[in-house]
Amino acid sequence: MTDQKTIGLLGWTEMGLLSLIWGGSFLANRIALEEAPVATTVALRVLGAALVLWLVVWARGLAVPRPGRIWGAFLLLGLLNNALPFSLIVWGQQSIESGLAAILNASTAILGVLVAAVAFRDERLTAQKGSGVALGFLGVIVVIGPGALHDVDVTSLSQMAIIGAALSYAVSGALGRVASRGVEPLVAAAGMVTGSSLIMLPAALMIDGPPVTLRSPSTWAAIGYLAVFCSALAYLLFYRLLRRVGAGNTSLVTLMIAPVAILLGALVYGEDLPLRAYGGFALLALGLAILDGRLARRPADTLKERLP
Repeated sequence: MTDQKTIGLLGWTEMGLLSLIWGGSFLANRIALEEAPVATTVALRVLGAALVLWLVVWARGLAVPRPGRIWGAFLLLGLLNNALPFSLIVWGQQSIESGLAAILNASTAILGVLVAAVAFRDERLTAQKGSGVALGFLGVIVVIGPGALHDVDVTSLSQMAIIGAALSYAVSGALGRVASRGVEPLVAAAGMVTGSSLIMLPAALMIDGPPVTLRSPSTWAAIGYLAVFCSALAYLLFYRLLRRVGAGNTSLVTLMIAPVAILLGALVYGEDLPLRAYGGFALLALGLAILDGRLARRPADTLKERLP
């Protein structure tokens, strides 16, 4: 039987760092949207990340892959892991709070486990994982609220857009694990954001028209954070995790992002989410604990793992 991918202490540490970085992206999106249109915000984010990453690739003298199939994969990853989900999330945040967007984005963890189970033998769906997935879906339903199922309005469409982004992330995680084999994580990240730049730059011109003049320092700071930290640095960690812990396990980081985004939204914008949002997130978090499996292990088993 194929050995199953596990996370381990280093993996959880890197996922914690990634959750702190990406947790701030929802606040940065909201700040950028005060002046910049949706497509322009996404285009500047991925273009800035591409410039930073290729400078690092050049400085380190890393080889750039030449086969067309790899660049085709980078373009597809740029669409599924950047251009499409970034656009859906930023569009959705025009109507809903950043904390709520982050909670809905946490469904990536549930969808990611399902997609990875279908795609990879070493990430199969066990009874334990199935229980965690079921709880996670229940949490998403609680967050959205039953009213959204029959009263379709801008708010409910925004929530559906975030879930669409989560599905796109889940599929791209599995694709990224395959496409990045044999490619340095730094080069894979640079290639992906280059692919998304090729998509988003013309899209921004068609959707938003000629580039707008961004005058506010806070707008530039938000876009800079999105480009350098949430894209360039974050995707270096992302591809390291994909290779070591697997696509499904890496997707669990989205559950860790939500508390960071909720806290920042409350501190900066005074966002006050409904109680059902916190209840739904509690179910999502419980699903994470079940997926990890540590709660079900005996103390003696956990101790054995820590001993050399």
